[in-house]
Amino acid sequence: MQNTLLIVDGHNLLFQMFYGMPNKIYSPTGKPIHGTLGFIGALIKIINMVKPTHAVVLFDSEHHNTRNDLLPEYKQNRPDFSLLEEDETPFSQLEDIYKALDLLDIKHTEATDCETDDVVAAYALTCRANSKVVISSFDSDFFQLINENVSILRYRGKNTTIIDHKAFCDNFGISPNRYADFKSLTGDNADNVKGAEHIGPKTAAKLICEFDNLQNLIACADDITPQRIKDSVTACAERLKVNYQIIKLDGCAKLPFSFDSLKFTYNGLTTTYILKKLGLK
Repeated sequence: MQNTLLIVDGHNLLFQMFYGMPNKIYSPTGKPIHGTLGFIGALIKIINMVKPTHAVVLFDSEHHNTRNDLLPEYKQNRPDFSLLEEDETPFSQLEDIYKALDLLDIKHTEATDCETDDVVAAYALTCRANSKVVISSFDSDFFQLINENVSILRYRGKNTTIIDHKAFCDNFGISPNRYADFKSLTGDNADNVKGAEHIGPKTAAKLICEFDNLQNLIACADDITPQRIKDSVTACAERLKVNYQIIKLDGCAKLPFSFDSLKFTYNGLTTTYILKKLGLK
């Protein structure tokens, strides 16, 4: 039986549940718990879908982001949570989520020296030769990690989708290992990364198919047609190179846990039981 490693992008799932629940839900003591409730419920459903033999949940922490050294405006479009009351932020429910993960016997940690993306990539690139890897996240940067053994799960309850190698190629018209090149051209509004003018997804895919990668595209800019696309690539060349450095996941981050220590068997605990155990219901 082949191993299956489930990697959950913790903050991604927390934000989805915190802001996606239809109503705020409170504990008997008046503590908001809707993010915790949604997170636990979604995670258990994801576990039942994937049936992992190994599992880890990774969270970001507050520390200097080296990508901002390359691009100061990187992620500067995100809300300033310091302006909100603590109970109004997703982070206020992290402590209970950590306790819930302990009850489920799932390893979890915060990325302290890099972004969560980098640790996810390190696990995927290290483990994919000998294990199936499923990454649960809506962060499209992870598309570049997809291969025959790595897929992306986008949790939407009954409308959950799995993006595997075939699904990605059918949708984008390029191979996953060229996604960082592709996204460098189109930009990423979610991360405040600006792409090249006049280049949308279709044009970006066409250019990558023609020139193979971003480096070749920039080097051979004189061969690009039509003229306005050539002019755009030429004018934006330095920015596109920075974009690539920001978007590319090289898998060099240190792994916080060994693969063997991530062994996991679902213990059958329900969301209701966990909330009661934590004194939240």
